[in-house]
Amino acid sequence: MIYAPHSPLLCDIAAHAANNPDKTAVVVGDNRVTYAGLTDNVGRAALFLRSCGLERGDRVMLAANKEVEFIYCYLAAHLLGLVNVVVDSASPQERIDYIVSVTHPALVLGNGISVDGCRPAAFDAIDWSAGETQAAVPAGTTACDVADVMFTTGTTGVPKGVCLSHANVAASARNTNGFIGTDAGDIEALALPLSHSFGLGRLRCVLMAGATIVLVNNFANLKTFFNVIEQEHVTGFGMVPAAWQYIKRLSGRRIARFAEQLRYVEIGSAAMPVEDKRLLMELLPHTRLCMHYGLTEASRALFTEFHAAADHLESVGRPASDRVEAVVLDDEGNAVPDGVDGEICVRGNMVTGSYLLPDDNQGAFFGDWFRTGDWGHRTANGDFFLTGRKKELINVGGEKVSPVAIEQAIKRLGIADCACIAVPDPNGVLGEVPKAFLCRTAGAPCIEEIKAGLTQLLPAHEIPVEWEWVDNIPRTASGKIQRLKLKQ
Repeated sequence: MIYAPHSPLLCDIAAHAANNPDKTAVVVGDNRVTYAGLTDNVGRAALFLRSCGLERGDRVMLAANKEVEFIYCYLAAHLLGLVNVVVDSASPQERIDYIVSVTHPALVLGNGISVDGCRPAAFDAIDWSAGETQAAVPAGTTACDVADVMFTTGTTGVPKGVCLSHANVAASARNTNGFIGTDAGDIEALALPLSHSFGLGRLRCVLMAGATIVLVNNFANLKTFFNVIEQEHVTGFGMVPAAWQYIKRLSGRRIARFAEQLRYVEIGSAAMPVEDKRLLMELLPHTRLCMHYGLTEASRALFTEFHAAADHLESVGRPASDRVEAVVLDDEGNAVPDGVDGEICVRGNMVTGSYLLPDDNQGAFFGDWFRTGDWGHRTANGDFFLTGRKKELINVGGEKVSPVAIEQAIKRLGIADCACIAVPDPNGVLGEVPKAFLCRTAGAPCIEEIKAGLTQLLPAHEIPVEWEWVDNIPRTASGKIQRLKLKQ
């Protein structure tokens, strides 16, 4: 049995192992691991890490593949007061090298990853049959210690290392479970990558609830995904909007077969068109369709549930729990009236205390309010609405223009995908003007038709001045537009 009073996550897992040892915790293919087996293997992984000479506070770069050994080692690092630096082994080498250069890991652990100058170890180096499973927590380890360093996607610049404490990661899971309602009776299919905040967060949510997690490689093989839902009696899953687009395109309305089975779906990481929200409500009329808003730094700060918010589906929701607060502030950190745009700022038990690099903390907080960098407003009834990333707003003659609003208007005119950025005004008068990149598809309207249609949808200063057809819009794995690539 593991004992880790500094980690609410490990405490909950240990309690489930004590109270329901034979309950299935993790399913990977034909491998089914009970909560008792999970805690035993976490102990074995911890003993291995200690044998490597690692000490409290050392950083372990951990390859987040869909392997149960990843889960053992991730939790074992928490047990020993080590710091997980979670990475995708398929990341570009440039990203891996950068992360190594700022974290200086004492060990690189996992399959499919190797870094010059760093001590490597594969999962099969650990003796998973060892009889000894007890590993003591180093003295002085507390819930305020950093548990994970997660790196942002870097859509608006160089990736930032986000320091999350043991208290942070547990609070995020508890806030989320409280809103969604995940409990010990649930069985969740996890097709999201474990290297991202969303997927790793779902893993923690399920284990803290004492439920069962079924690891699925990804959404690429929909036959496998649907078979898992059916055969494992899955009651919930998480997805990004890009995954839903894929599911909808390749399987039509097939998800409706599970309308009476699915208790919840969590959606996040990027915006979702209102039309897709309404379609999901139609296909899954009794399922809690929960969409979160929150960066890696402030995981799942706000939530909305589609059925309950049917009359304001454009909203990103309200604070996830009574331990989370959100406000809209101006550039000086002063609150603005409801209905007025400003920067959305949050504070709460899940918000990071700092970035890894001191320079990244400059301007990141207004006191204890974390600055999300997102522009938006709050309505009088407490719902929050996004306008766009503050750094991506287009300053047209002093007017702040949201590229998201332009993109939504263009899509209404028959363009499948598009993106807008700021470019210098060719006339040298307005400072910046919008430029639109349009995804080329069969039957799309011409630019002149789009311009004409936008006159009915947008103010004149928001209509793009420059236009360019492209084969695709660059996006992250979670569906976020990579505007920096469009500026190159």
